[in-house]
Amino acid sequence: MLRTLGIAVALIWSLGLMGATLADDPAAAGDKADEIRLFNGKNLDGWDFFVIDPQKKIDEVWSVRDGLLVTTGEPLGYLYTREKYKNFRLTVEWRWEPGAKPGNSGVLLRIAGQPVSFLPKCVEAQLQSGSAGDIWAFYGATVTGDPTRLRNISGHQKLGDFKGLGKIKAAENPPGEWNQYEIELSGPKLTLSINGEKVNEAEGLEVLAGPIGLQSEGGRIQFRTVTLKPL
Repeated sequence: MLRTLGIAVALIWSLGLMGATLADDPAAAGDKADEIRLFNGKNLDGWDFFVIDPQKKIDEVWSVRDGLLVTTGEPLGYLYTREKYKNFRLTVEWRWEPGAKPGNSGVLLRIAGQPVSFLPKCVEAQLQSGSAGDIWAFYGATVTGDPTRLRNISGHQKLGDFKGLGKIKAAENPPGEWNQYEIELSGPKLTLSINGEKVNEAEGLEVLAGPIGLQSEGGRIQFRTVTLKPL
């Protein structure tokens, strides 16, 4: 019996030591320590918004329902963080509202200045259904990369001249299912992964701190996770 008691005490001590080791191990706990929940699952604290109709109130376009951040997609505009971020790893989980027609949206990065149209100067990680993973740069924002995937648009009716970089591959799930974006922005380099697969990488981005935005662009889209880890 004493021998059994001794083994039990040793086991408890070992487990306690293991727990202390894990708690002190940066690899085990450090990844979460600096993580910032941009969307808290309850309200829109920390966010502002812009839409092209100045009569619209934020809760007519963006709201929190059952722990999800949702938008009607109308009118055109974007929700943006009050804080500015330069280098980070951003995780965004999204889906098109089940039963609704999928549409367009995007994650706006390094927003600079006031809106020019329904968009500001920024780089966009595309969310449009079927095109998630594309990269676009608007109103003087810069992006370069594989010349076979570079796109230059001239004389667009609403956005003028802009450029982008087509995705390497498609990895988004069917409309109505959840997807996860991993967006890493470090200096002039941007890397996008969707559902664990790298779908795009770009260089030549202007290095500056700016808000992060989520678009209202014609589609009823839902977000359940928007977290950021500074780099």
